[in-house]
Amino acid sequence: MAVNTSADAPIPVGEVSRLIGGWIDRLGAVWVEGQITQLSRRPGAGVVFLTLRDPSYDISLTVTCYRAVFDKVADVISEGARVVVHAKPEWYAPRGQLSLRAAEIKPVGVGELLARLEQLKKSLAAEGLFAADRKRPLPFLPQLIGLVCGRASAAERDVLENARLRWPAVRFEVRNVPVQGVHAVPQVMAAVKELDALPEVDVIVVARGGGSVEDLLPFSDEQLVRAVAACRTPVVSAIGHEPDSPLLDLVADLRASTPTDAAKKVVPDVGEEQARIQQLRERALRSVGGLLDREERGLASALARPAIERPHRMVDEREEQVAAVLERGRRTLAHLLDRADSELTHTLARVVALSPAATLRRGYAVLQHEDGSVVHSPEDVAPEEELRARVADGEFAVRALVTPPA
Repeated sequence: MAVNTSADAPIPVGEVSRLIGGWIDRLGAVWVEGQITQLSRRPGAGVVFLTLRDPSYDISLTVTCYRAVFDKVADVISEGARVVVHAKPEWYAPRGQLSLRAAEIKPVGVGELLARLEQLKKSLAAEGLFAADRKRPLPFLPQLIGLVCGRASAAERDVLENARLRWPAVRFEVRNVPVQGVHAVPQVMAAVKELDALPEVDVIVVARGGGSVEDLLPFSDEQLVRAVAACRTPVVSAIGHEPDSPLLDLVADLRASTPTDAAKKVVPDVGEEQARIQQLRERALRSVGGLLDREERGLASALARPAIERPHRMVDEREEQVAAVLERGRRTLAHLLDRADSELTHTLARVVALSPAATLRRGYAVLQHEDGSVVHSPEDVAPEEELRARVADGEFAVRALVTPPA
C-alpha cells in the first residue's frame, strides 16, 4: 500500500526499510537462472555468498545459502557456471540490501543448455528472424570492415592477416570485447550497434575461436540475436569451428565456418581478380577479333560482286536502251504534233469558210437596226427607218425608202 508522507510529515529511514522488507516478505520463492560471477566460501562460516548475473541485461543479485545447500553441488559448480536456484527474496534492513536466500541449487548441464537453445531457436525461427529473404548480400569490395573479436586473439589475427593477404588495401574498424563470460553479451551487442551506426562501415564480422558449448553460449543469447537482426549493415558470423553452430550463425547474413573463412568470404582475392580481368580481356579481344574478321570477309565478298566491282556497267548496258526509247519517243511526239498541226489547219480552214466575215467578203451585207438587232424580214423595217449596213470592210448608214408590201 502507498504511504502518505510529505515534507512536513516524513517517515524515518528505518520505517521505510521495514515497509520494503514487509513487501518483499510477501513474495514467494522463485526459480532463478543465472551465471555465477563471484563465489565466497569463508572457512568455518556456515553461509556461502554468491553473485548471480544475467548476461543479457547486465544485472546481478546476491545469493546466500547455507553451507549444507552449497556442499551438495560444490564439486560441479564454480565461478562462471550457469545454475538454477530455488530461492526466496530477502531484505537486509540494516544495510538496505536485497538478496536471495537459496534453498536449492542445480547446475545447468550441457543437455539442458542445448534443449533451451533448441527451444529458443524454434521461437526465433517462428518470428522469421532466420528467414532466407532477410539475408542481405555482402558488398563485392567493402571499403571498411567492422570486426568484433577478443583482444589479441587468434580470431582477430586470422581475419586481419588473411584479409590483407587477399586484398592489401582493405581497412578495418576493430572493436575488442570479451567473447566469453558474463560481460560478453552486453559488450558484443554494444560493439555491433556502434559499428552499425557508422555509415562508412560496409560489413561487420563477429569472430571468435573454438570452445565448449558454455564458452560459445553468449553468441546464442536472445538479446544479441535480436540486435544483429536489427542491423542495417550486413553481418558475418565467424564463431568457433565448422561443427559449432550458435544462433548467431542463423541470424547473420552470412555464416563463415572459421575466422579465416570469414576473411576469404568478405574480401576478394586480388590475384584471382587480376586473373579474371586478364581472362575477360583475352575473351574480349577474341570476340572483337572474330567480329572484325567476319566483317572483313563480308566486306571483301561484297566488293567482289560485279555490281560493286564495276558499278557503271549496268548504266552502260542500259544506255543504248534509253537512247532507243528516247528516239522512239521523239518520233512518236513529232508524228503526233504533225498530225495535230494538220488537223488544226483543216479545222481552221473550215472555220474560216463558215465564218460570217467570209460571207461578207463575197459581197453580202448585214442590216441592223439602231439597237443592233439584225433585220430578218422586210416586215421588220419601218418606212424611212435608218439602218446600218455591215459589209466586209466596215459599215455605213442606209434609209429605207420603200414602204414594205402589205
